[in-house]
Amino acid sequence: MVKETVRVYARVKPLGRRQQAGIYSVDDDEKPLSSLEITVPRDLADGFINNKRESYRFKFQKIFDQEAKQDVVFDSIARPVAECVLAGYNGTIFAYGQTGSGKTFTITGGAERYSDRGIIPRTLSYIFDQLQKDSSKVYTTHVSYLEIYNECGYDLLDPRHEASRLEDLPKVTIMEDSDQNIHLKNLSLQQATNEEEALNLLFLGDTNRMIAETPMNQASTRSHCIFTIHISSKEPGSATIRRSKLHLVDLAGSERVAKTGVGGHLLTEAKYINLSLHYLEQVIIALAEKNRSHIPYRNSMMTSVLRDSLGGNCMTTMIATLSIDKRNIDESISTCRFAQRVALIKNEAVLNEEIDPRLMIVQLQKEIQELKDELALVTGKQRTSELSQEELLQLDELIETFLKDNDPDSPLDVGADMRKIKYCFIHMKELMNHSKISDKKLQSQHISEEKDTNKEAGEEELKKLKELLWQRDNEINILVNMLKKEKKKAQDALFQLKAASAGSIERDCSETVNLEESQSPSSCFILKEAKDFNSSLHRLPFLSRETGGRMSLGCQEAFEVFKQEHADSITIEDNKQLLKQRFAEAKYLGEKLNEVRNKINHLKGEITQRHIQRAALAVSSPSEELNMLDPVEEKLRKQIEEEKKSYKTMFNRLRGLKVEIEHLQLLMEKVKMKLRKDFEVWWSEEAINLQQEKPEMVISPNTTTVYPQFIKSSQHLSTNSFSETTRISPDEDPAGKNNSTSSSNPTLKTRTPPSSSTSVPLTGDSQADADILAFIKARQNILQKKGLGNK
Repeated sequence: MVKETVRVYARVKPLGRRQQAGIYSVDDDEKPLSSLEITVPRDLADGFINNKRESYRFKFQKIFDQEAKQDVVFDSIARPVAECVLAGYNGTIFAYGQTGSGKTFTITGGAERYSDRGIIPRTLSYIFDQLQKDSSKVYTTHVSYLEIYNECGYDLLDPRHEASRLEDLPKVTIMEDSDQNIHLKNLSLQQATNEEEALNLLFLGDTNRMIAETPMNQASTRSHCIFTIHISSKEPGSATIRRSKLHLVDLAGSERVAKTGVGGHLLTEAKYINLSLHYLEQVIIALAEKNRSHIPYRNSMMTSVLRDSLGGNCMTTMIATLSIDKRNIDESISTCRFAQRVALIKNEAVLNEEIDPRLMIVQLQKEIQELKDELALVTGKQRTSELSQEELLQLDELIETFLKDNDPDSPLDVGADMRKIKYCFIHMKELMNHSKISDKKLQSQHISEEKDTNKEAGEEELKKLKELLWQRDNEINILVNMLKKEKKKAQDALFQLKAASAGSIERDCSETVNLEESQSPSSCFILKEAKDFNSSLHRLPFLSRETGGRMSLGCQEAFEVFKQEHADSITIEDNKQLLKQRFAEAKYLGEKLNEVRNKINHLKGEITQRHIQRAALAVSSPSEELNMLDPVEEKLRKQIEEEKKSYKTMFNRLRGLKVEIEHLQLLMEKVKMKLRKDFEVWWSEEAINLQQEKPEMVISPNTTTVYPQFIKSSQHLSTNSFSETTRISPDEDPAGKNNSTSSSNPTLKTRTPPSSSTSVPLTGDSQADADILAFIKARQNILQKKGLGNK
């Protein structure tokens, strides 16, 4: 492993005829480095003071002035790198500078004179000369030529390059393996057996490069090009192969668009060139910094391809090309600064050796045969790959004796033969598997027997359950038939009772109409209405059930009175008040919990802000005081702890309130259900008692007084007991009642009697009339309790 920094050289381009030279000086006396000093005179304007720096000094490995020749540049820069590549190390040489500063001339060379050849053709010539001189190794050489144009890679050695458009050619893509090694897809490797073939490939790639005329250079290269030489060497009979590669990079020149004034397609190219060089500078800066965890190699294609060359397994050399012209003096200073950053990068070059798998297989097979021969000489027996039948029988007997022996220390001695040892292990494994299989069979037999036993017991249990179920079904059928018979008897009795009551009332009505038709034409309707009251009296306690849970108006009034006088009314009111208090307290605690939570979040935000401020202070002005504990932060943390305690206390109280509220709600529901059941029992008892009472308002056996309150109170009953009434004028013909009663609607239609009380004579059974009057009396008692008796 060779550890060294990147070697940096500088070359000054000769000036043209119309160019004005800048002020610079080269000092080669300093060893081992040379220094370049560039002087920028101040431009003193009237009324202004110019404090701009005048002198810039940079150090390089060597500086080539304007008179330097190409062979001198090659001997100083490229020859040491080529020797390392022949020894098995990776190498890289790249030129950096502004457009028109001589990068392509230095790397590739000029086409006018043979002496103007650049580093690439001279390196190819030197490498093939050394390969011909060294006959101790077998060398193989391959060449590739990659062009990066507008951040897209193209193969310059592709034979379709001349006949096709650039957009139609396959693009070179970057692929990375698990070891972070870079592989280039669609980039061809062309084998070159001699210098002539390699130079032909170089000239083919140069003719396919993107070149354009710009204000700075008549033949400016508009792309980055990487010419790579791959060398593999191997000594005859050795399994070790050495593989190395040499990257010769010609970067496109940076340019200031504001100074050159290019536009259109040239402007787009300039943008991509400057962007890729900017990413290259970012990688250089990141590598120069210490403790930098991430290097942005993947930002551009060029930095990805040159990953090994920059801070990796490579011996790298840089040439900074300078154009010392007054117009370009600022760009030259910028190039020198970039070179100083590159000089800080350290590479670790490793000898690239690997073993040829085919030769390794041959060597291992030879070694195995030698070992077999030595073993046959020692044992006196020629071993084969398989055991004989006699040996197998002997081993079976030894294994059987070993297994039957109860002594745990008894050995199984088969000798130092791996074949016998393996056979013993395999045989014992088979025996163990056979015993496991037999155990499984026994277990399966036991399980099947248990299943059969359980199945028989289950069938017996199922039979008993079926018999019990059949017995229960018979009992249920008998009970259902009995209930149907009882229900039918009750319905028949009720029907007979209604029919008898209706017949007596209609008979009395017909006799009364025949005697006093002119005096009271509405008496018959009143008595029919009373008959309907009598029939509704028996179902008053169940009105709320028939109407889907809704009580009739009179029933609701009675329920309100009953609820006020019930013993649980005070308990209900107390529970309501307590429930309201608990709801209010829970709401207050919820608001307080939100306030405390917001306050804790606010304090945490202040602590975070405090950390950021202290970190900023530590970066700007580090001191020992910043390493000490912050009292403000401690105070904030104590406040957070206090708020957390109060939050926990209130949360526990809120949880207890929730349990208490749920308990109170459950109690309220139970009390309400009990109150409703008690009211239904009381209501049914009152109705039965009223039926049993004797009427007190009967004037004579044949006459009964009906008050107007009877009609008014009847209008408050629910629609399940009464239908809408039909009003008939007192002056109408009494025959009109036949039309109203002959309707198909089974409900009774009545008309309002006169305002004065009317005496109606009754004949026949008067028990139904007494029941109606008793119901009216009970209703008036309820209304009097509420203060409504006189209304």
